[in-house]
This record gives sequence, C-alpha cells and structure tokens, in this order.
Amino acid sequence: MRVLPFPCTRPAPTVAARVAALPYDVVSRTEAAAAVAEEPLSFLAIDRPETQFPPDQDMYAPEVYARGAALLRERIDDGTFIEDRNRSYYLYELAWEGHVQTGVVGVCPVADYEGGTIKRHELTRAEKERDRIEHISALGYQTGPIFLAYRDQPVLDFILGAAKTATPIYDFTDAAGVHQTVWEVARPEAVDAIHAMFDQVPCAYIADGHHRTASAAKVAELLRDEAKAQGTYTGREPFNFFLAVLFPASQLTILPYNRVVRDRSGLESHELLRRIEAAGFIVEQADAPVMPAKPGTFGMFTDGCWWSLTIADELARMLEDADPVERLDVSILQERVIAPILGVGDVREDPRISFVGGIRGTRELEERAGAEGVAFTLHATGIEQLLDVADAGLLMPPKSTWFEPKLRSGLFLHRISGNQQGD
Repeated sequence: MRVLPFPCTRPAPTVAARVAALPYDVVSRTEAAAAVAEEPLSFLAIDRPETQFPPDQDMYAPEVYARGAALLRERIDDGTFIEDRNRSYYLYELAWEGHVQTGVVGVCPVADYEGGTIKRHELTRAEKERDRIEHISALGYQTGPIFLAYRDQPVLDFILGAAKTATPIYDFTDAAGVHQTVWEVARPEAVDAIHAMFDQVPCAYIADGHHRTASAAKVAELLRDEAKAQGTYTGREPFNFFLAVLFPASQLTILPYNRVVRDRSGLESHELLRRIEAAGFIVEQADAPVMPAKPGTFGMFTDGCWWSLTIADELARMLEDADPVERLDVSILQERVIAPILGVGDVREDPRISFVGGIRGTRELEERAGAEGVAFTLHATGIEQLLDVADAGLLMPPKSTWFEPKLRSGLFLHRISGNQQGD
C-alpha cells in the first residue's frame, strides 16, 4: 500500500461540527434539503448542491454542479474552510454506542486501485459514477473519502495510539450521537513512521465508496489524458491520488442491508410462502419483526405479517461446496427467492427492488412493503466474508454491506489541481 500525507482543505475548528454531514448517497433529496435548511453550513449544501434550488430542479444539470463549486469557493474565502499547506496525515476516530474505530486519512494512488492493490467487491452503476465525476470535475476537489479496510497491523496500531495523545483539532458529538475526534499528524518523524508502516501492508479493501473510487479514477484518466496531450504530465499530479480513510478490519461494524420488493409478482401471500418452502427454507410465522441473529436465517414481512425463513438442511448441504459469494446470505436470498420467485433478476437495474440499511430499523421496511410488497431482513455480512470475496477476485451482490458509523463528509477535502503530490 502507498498511503501519502497531503495538504488538506478542512473546516475551521469552530465550525467543524456544523459542517460535518452524512455521505451524499445515504440521504434522500428530501432529507438533504431538510438537513441544509436546519443547518446551512452542512456539507450537504455542497455535496448535494440541488439543495440550493427549487425542488423541481434537475439535480444533474450543469448549473447545479457549478453552484456547488461556487459555494465551496465562497466558504474557503469566508474562512469556513481553511487550506492547510502541511502535508499531513489525520487520524479520524468515531465512537458510537460503545464501539470505537480509528482510521488514517491520507491519499492513495489511483494506480493502486486500477492495478488491484486496492481491492473491490462490488460493481458500480454508470449513472451514479457520472454524478460524482461531474461533481469532482466542477469543484476541483474530492469531497467524500473512500472507506478502506486493511488486515490488522499491531505495530501501526501502536504508532497511531501514540499520535492520539496529542491535542485533537476536532472533538464533537453530532446529532446522531457519534463522537468524532480528529488529530493532525504533521511531525516529520510520525509522518515517516506511518508512511513506512503502510509500506508493509500488502493491500487494502474498499469497504464503502465503490462509486466514489470509480469516479475518482475516471476523472484522473480524463485529466491524465489532457496533461499528456499538453506534454505536462509527471504522474505526481494530485488528480492521480484519491482521498481515503483506512481502518483496521477488526474495528469495523457491519449492519445488514435489507431488501424491499414493491409487489409479490402477482402471487397471493400463501402461494409465496409455499414457493419459498419449496426453494429450501423452513417457514414459520412470527409474532414480532424478525431480526436474524445468525447466518442462514431471514425475516420476511408481507401482507401485514412477519415470517422467519431458515435454510433447511438439504439446501445447507448443497451450499457447503459453494464459492465465497454463493455462500453469502444476500446471494442465497437473491438466487433462491428474489430472482426466481419474485422476478427481480438484476437488482442493479430493476426499479421494483429497494435497499434499506439496518440502521433504519423494521418500521421503514413495513412502510415500504405496504399491502402488496415484500420486505426481507438479513443477518449482516461479516468483515472476513468481505475480505475473502475480494481476495478471491469475486464480486458481492450490490448492497451487501452497511457500515456504521458512517464517515462524515466535509471534514477532509482533497484538491486535485495545483501543486504536485510528493512521494
């Protein structure tokens, strides 16, 4: 791994708590607008610049991205954001409901993603890539860090622990109850130690942010071609690197990513249950919402009732020799129920299916399912399962993992124009 310090554009300490916001892609347009109305300094004003327009504005229009760029420049000019010239690392600690995780904020070469040193486990959608490509291009900044994981390195943990004894630059608890602490690491000896330790890490894994990574790589390709055509390309331009936060895998928490299909594909509920049993599941009615406590179990809500689904022994034996992707609960549900019974074959394109992070609870699932739909709860994918899939060069089904707490946007920005990035 190559993880480098960088000159960060970041909020002034007095306003950091007001700026920090959930990632652009985990809130709806309505939720983003409400957040910005409540707190105008919320980074969602820049990350989702359609919040600066009437509700009927095309959110992908050029003037929307231009407004985001203008607003960022305004906030740099008025001191809301400061442009730190130091090439520093930052330590980013999130504490939530007794769980603590500490990541290193730096920049990683796009080439490491393109070459497979940074491993992916999901496919991306072109239209979602286009949005962030336009956003990065208009702003000249990467504004959302890629969430990376690496297999634990005890010596690196020790170095980071020592760096956390300094006075933090940010220290606040946000409205969601997540306590966030950030330290700047600028002392040359500490920077060199972190740099050297990441040299010993063989690879990293995209935990969250596949679209942000792919978009950063596409922008880098475009700017690289322009620089080569002009005869100015060196390989050290900032656009060749993307903003990332890297966490030890053992510190991460994954919640389930649940599914809702908006109709039963013409089936009455009793026929749906019969077909699920025939597909290899034990089906039992439940008197309360079902939150699976172990792999191989699922909850299902339809027609006003909750049911528990458990993989029967025969199906379990069939899956013993399956590859790491086929053994995932999200794959079993998709291949045994959602595709053949409910008729949703391509979950990346079919509008009949939607996905709900486990943080939102079961009430939203019931509301989305309504009278005609079907909601499913799953046991969370394990971090080791994610690493195994990526190591095998395989891809998970879309929306297989929901990490909590979410990294906040707006605390770290990477400018992709200007001075060259050092080694």
